[in-house]
Amino acid sequence: MTAALTVTGIVAYFLAESPAFWQTLAENSAILWITIIAQLGLVIWLTARLHAMSMTKATILFILYSVLMGVTMSSIFMVYTMSSIASTFFITAGTFLVMSIIGYTTRIDLSRIGSILFMALIGLIIASVVNIFMHSETLHWIVSYAGVLIFVGLVAYDTQKIKVMVQQYGTADENGHKLALMTALTLYLDFINIFLHLLRILGDRR
Repeated sequence: MTAALTVTGIVAYFLAESPAFWQTLAENSAILWITIIAQLGLVIWLTARLHAMSMTKATILFILYSVLMGVTMSSIFMVYTMSSIASTFFITAGTFLVMSIIGYTTRIDLSRIGSILFMALIGLIIASVVNIFMHSETLHWIVSYAGVLIFVGLVAYDTQKIKVMVQQYGTADENGHKLALMTALTLYLDFINIFLHLLRILGDRR
C-alpha cells in the first residue's frame, strides 16, 4: 500500500509541475475522463480476475492503477496549496494509523458496522453523482464530512477483516500473496478517499 501511494504521489507531483502535460490536457479534455474510466475498469477487472492471474500480472496491474490514480490526482496541485496538501496528507496518515490499530486490536466484531458503512458508501456515491448536476454547496459539505466518517470507519473494518483472512489463509503461497495484494488495494483506496475528502474540508485553495 505504501509503495502504491508513493507511486501515485510521485506521478501526481511531476505531472502537476509539467506545463506540457497541462497544455495537452487543455487541448484534449477527454484524457482525464478516459483515465478515470480506465481506473474504474482496471480495479473492477483486477478484483474480479485476481485468482486467475499470475502474481506478476496482478502486481503490474496494481502499479498501473497507482500510476493512473496519480494522473487524476495531479489536478489537486493546481487547486490547493502545497502546504495544505502536505498537512492534509499527514493528518490522513495519522488518522489511518490510529483506526488501523483500533481495527487490528479490538475484540469487537466490526462486520455489522462494515455492512452499515457499505450501505452508507453507496448513498455517498449516489449523492456525489447527483451533486455533479445540482452544484449544491450544502450537499458538497455533507458529502465531504460523511465521506471522511465512512472511510475512517472502513479502515478499522477492513483492517479487522484482513487480520481474520490472514489468520485463516496465511500468506505463504501465491494465493496468500494475492490476498496481500488485494488487501493492499483495499487499504490504498480507503487512504486515498480519506485524503481527498479531508482536502475538500481543510485544503487552502490557490
